[in-house]
Amino acid sequence: MKQAISFTINGTKQTLEVEPDAMLIDIIRDQLKLTGTKRGCDNSTCGSCVIIIDGRAIKSCNLPASKANGSTIFTVEGMTKGMSLHPVQQALVESGAIQCGFCTPGIVMELVALFQTKPDSSEDEIKVALNRHLCRCTGYEPIIVGALNAQKEGMKSIENIGKN
Repeated sequence: MKQAISFTINGTKQTLEVEPDAMLIDIIRDQLKLTGTKRGCDNSTCGSCVIIIDGRAIKSCNLPASKANGSTIFTVEGMTKGMSLHPVQQALVESGAIQCGFCTPGIVMELVALFQTKPDSSEDEIKVALNRHLCRCTGYEPIIVGALNAQKEGMKSIENIGKN
């Protein structure tokens, strides 16, 4: 029997009917058509499905949608206005941290959540946060360089989402 859940996603209030066992990634991708959140492993290993829920980076592939009821959610689609990139996205591009791009949305969301809660994160703290993500193409050095550059540019809070 379906249940109603409500949340705000990328600034828009949503109320949806979901199956009790539906995972949040399926609701985001299939019902809301926000396909920037990637399905990679379905077991919370790769990090490509990371979104921000109530200010925290969360893997959506194994999170029941019902747990998001009443939450504020951001996906990578909520990071930009038009074609302008968010500062974290721009820093990753400039550092050469993007090749195939499959892991990039999860990494971006992880970094935004980290810098929201700890704007002065050390390089080691950034590495620990990025340890939750698998990247098969780029390698991690350009990602770390991009993260440090984004931090220097002042990516300090989730309030920067959608603002340029």
